[in-house]
Amino acid sequence: MTDLVTAANVRAAARVSALFETEAIGLLGYFLRRVADRDDAADLVGETALTLWRRADSIPEDEQQARMWMYGVARRTLATHRRGHGRRLALTDRLRDELSAGEPYPDPRVDEVKSAVRSLPPREREIIGLVHWEGFSVTQAATIIGIRPGAAQMRYQRARARLRATLSG
Repeated sequence: MTDLVTAANVRAAARVSALFETEAIGLLGYFLRRVADRDDAADLVGETALTLWRRADSIPEDEQQARMWMYGVARRTLATHRRGHGRRLALTDRLRDELSAGEPYPDPRVDEVKSAVRSLPPREREIIGLVHWEGFSVTQAATIIGIRPGAAQMRYQRARARLRATLSG
């Protein structure tokens, strides 16, 4: 059974390699004509190649059918890219609107606090940001950073003491 699986895998790999080698430039052209950014086109060729490898056993035997199948994969890859791009643009627009609205009652000390946080060593700045800006607990921040909760608690307390000293002085 292992010999059959290996032979099938080798045949599928050879099929994907041959198909991709013949059609890679054509695929790149397909994407270049459909996206604004050349880098996106190259990334989409790569994503299509990954799908071809994952679905190698689905490639039709007939050359023309295989080529058509591959372009169908490319088309779906492009559709997924466009949906994601649309969502990113919508999110960017919403964030831009929120930022342009500004704070209704800006606190004059906000810049002072931001400056004090920026003056912290990177490790302490990271724990303060995760806890106070992203809303995680110190234990959750420890997990995100990849340190023990006790170490995170020490960093957090040290950072708070430095901030207190900076802001009260």
